Amino acid sequence: MELEKFKELEDKIKGIINEKVFLKKQIKTLEEALKNKEAELVGLNSKLTASNEERNSVRARVDSLLDLLSDIDLAK
Repeated sequence: MELEKFKELEDKIKGIINEKVFLKKQIKTLEEALKNKEAELVGLNSKLTASNEERNSVRARVDSLLDLLSDIDLAK
């Protein structure tokens, strides 16, 4: 009877250990996915910054052209 309880306890401990190993693997997988997404966000943020800078440059050129057109209209 005592041996049976010992075996049952041993099986429970093995189950807990297996669960711990599984959870560690899951955590590692999730951490890797998080790192990949963070890197992806950094890349997208760089693209967004470049797009914003390009948009601002285009706006400045358009404003300059509009000012030039206004000056031409005044000269007429």
